[in-house]
Amino acid sequence: MTTRSNNPQKLRKPVFVKVDQLQPGTIGHTVIVKVLSAKTVLNRARPDVNHKIRVGECLVGDETGVIVFTARNEQIDIMKPGSTVILRNARIDMYKSCMRLAVDKWGRIEVTEPADFTVKEDNNLSNVEYELVSVVDG
Repeated sequence: MTTRSNNPQKLRKPVFVKVDQLQPGTIGHTVIVKVLSAKTVLNRARPDVNHKIRVGECLVGDETGVIVFTARNEQIDIMKPGSTVILRNARIDMYKSCMRLAVDKWGRIEVTEPADFTVKEDNNLSNVEYELVSVVDG
């Protein structure tokens, strides 16, 4: 059995990206966004584990564009319209061939001071439909 050395791993500074830099199938993004709207799309009780499952869709964005953020359970309570949040270790999920931003159990959502940018609402990345294309070397 191997053990780790006693040298603690150094944390690296987060690299912030803009909404228009997000690509399908990518992970590990740190983004500062404003929440424009939030609505609950699923609110169902699970009898087997005795708790509710909630899913919400929030339109979030920065000065480069907007994207739909899929919030789950307690994340919905954080994503209030008008607030500015930092999404850490976010990933891009595909839903009906369109991009959705999400934060799983390995990521974090933090409310921060209001940002001083104006959201570019006419560049919605979740409205762009992607097609999976197989590339064969030959």
